[in-house]
Amino acid sequence: MAKILMVEDEADLAFPVKDWLSREQHLVELSDNGNDALGKLRVYKYDLIILDWMLPGTSGVDVCKRFRQNGGTTPILMLTAKTEITDKETGLDAGADDYLTKPFHLKELAARVRALLRRHVQSSDAILRMGDVVIDTLARKVMVAGAEIHLVPKEYSLLEFFMRHPNQVFSADALIDRVWASDTLASPDTIRTYIKLLRKKLDSDGKEPIIRTVHGVGYKLEH
Repeated sequence: MAKILMVEDEADLAFPVKDWLSREQHLVELSDNGNDALGKLRVYKYDLIILDWMLPGTSGVDVCKRFRQNGGTTPILMLTAKTEITDKETGLDAGADDYLTKPFHLKELAARVRALLRRHVQSSDAILRMGDVVIDTLARKVMVAGAEIHLVPKEYSLLEFFMRHPNQVFSADALIDRVWASDTLASPDTIRTYIKLLRKKLDSDGKEPIIRTVHGVGYKLEH
């Protein structure tokens, strides 16, 4: 699962893309203008940005430039109807990682999204392992000590996030930021509930829980 910000003012394009990528288990948030996108990027963290060139207010190219100038490293896929090579050069020089010309097929966009995510995240192996816990991210299958367990979608997303960031401590607010939608009503109590549910499904009797509580700070996955 990736948390994706799509900045596109054409609703007829934005919503089909969101639906398509959501079916691939990504969390997609929409923004319809450059200023709103910059505001979101200052506050929230995303795994990928899909950015239209022509936007109300601040253009996509300027959003890209300002994001990179402020140290943003999230991969950016630029969308545009411009076809001249000089325009593509401008977008890539502004900091975009890839460029897709409109109109395009949703399958091609999804393939480019997968390629950018693979390229950016070094730990994006199809199989993730930590102790007795194994995740097949392509099949979205979780095994514990060789036996498959069932997780609801948000439990799976939270576990996958932890597995991709082992031994790192995250506060409840940081987990909400990375795993839940930005307009969510989730709270630290929500995180505590999901951590408790995951522990019941993952942990063996007599063993330390794989997801540890760091008192006063947050949670980390540790073997």
